[in-house]
Amino acid sequence: MTRKLSYTVIGAGFAAITAAMQLRARDQQAQITMIAPKAEFIYLPSLIWIPSGKRSADDLRIPLDRFIKRHHINFITNTATGIGNGGRTVLTDNKKVQNDGLIIACGGRFIKKLPGIEHAITPCEGIASAEAIRDRLNAMDVGTIAFGFAGNPKEPAAMRGGPMFEFLFGIDRQLRKESRRDDFKLVFFCPAPRPGARLGEAAVDRLLDRMKAQDIDLHIGHKIKGFTDKKVTTEGGEFAADLIIFMPGMTGNSWFAQSDLPLSPGGMIKANKYCRVEGMKGTYVAGDAGSFPGPGWMPKQAHMADLQAKTAAINLVDELAGKTPVEEFRTELVCLIDSMDKGALVYRTKKRQFMLPPLRIGHWAKQAFERQYLKKLR
Repeated sequence: MTRKLSYTVIGAGFAAITAAMQLRARDQQAQITMIAPKAEFIYLPSLIWIPSGKRSADDLRIPLDRFIKRHHINFITNTATGIGNGGRTVLTDNKKVQNDGLIIACGGRFIKKLPGIEHAITPCEGIASAEAIRDRLNAMDVGTIAFGFAGNPKEPAAMRGGPMFEFLFGIDRQLRKESRRDDFKLVFFCPAPRPGARLGEAAVDRLLDRMKAQDIDLHIGHKIKGFTDKKVTTEGGEFAADLIIFMPGMTGNSWFAQSDLPLSPGGMIKANKYCRVEGMKGTYVAGDAGSFPGPGWMPKQAHMADLQAKTAAINLVDELAGKTPVEEFRTELVCLIDSMDKGALVYRTKKRQFMLPPLRIGHWAKQAFERQYLKKLR
């Protein structure tokens, strides 16, 4: 009788969900274990709608009980703290979990080194951050709101710029609908002189022109020095800010460096084009946790995490079956920059790129994708 294989997936986000589904689809008999602090999924792309009340926490926080049962998954509610035995052991807060194959899909973390960064809200950290933005906006009658993002200088791909454009244009639209826009000054800041360049040069021009047309001040091309509760300081000067919404660059989780994992200069797990961790058998990575070969515009986004997770699962199953992994992930940027009632589609591959103007159908498409994705978890 053939022994059942044991797969472990670390995480409960986009990459982890896709990895678990793909593993089950390709091996009906295997034992699949997921490890995460909570058996719940947070639909991060729709955090942009929390400040306006278009979405609530309960809309975006999805318990995974039905998903776990439907796919026959062993879920361990715990936090991964390390990898041992060449990837065959996952260390957690209070136990060791053995496996035949491992997919690391636990995401990364934001770099919080700038002085005074505690005064800024990082929206993609989760529901609580988006709610904090909502509450601060509701409490303000007048003031200056600063929106910005930065990268990891050692890992150019490790940034989240797209959501910041959505928060910027979404809050601008929200204030206009509330007849409050004239009482607020909006400022966009970024150390890059051409923010959003990964979306394509034409997209950058359109975004900057849109900001100017909507009376959004620009403070770009200057390295950020720090924050206070009332101010943003850069090498190009400083400006007042009553609310700072800022997305720092990303790096790997702190336990990566303690696990003999091969790391990129930016602190992510180094992987090849098959999503296999360099030099480690039966160990793969997908999503924000990994550093992958490819163009500099390769995004850190849910869509890319799904593509990498599918590739990782296919190759892991093949490797444990004695086959040579050959599946390569597709590098593709698909972004709908939403502004509450319209969405601008940005699309980029190695062969083509384009950006559509903000359209109502773009907003409807973003909502439709949300419904379709969450349907498979509920």
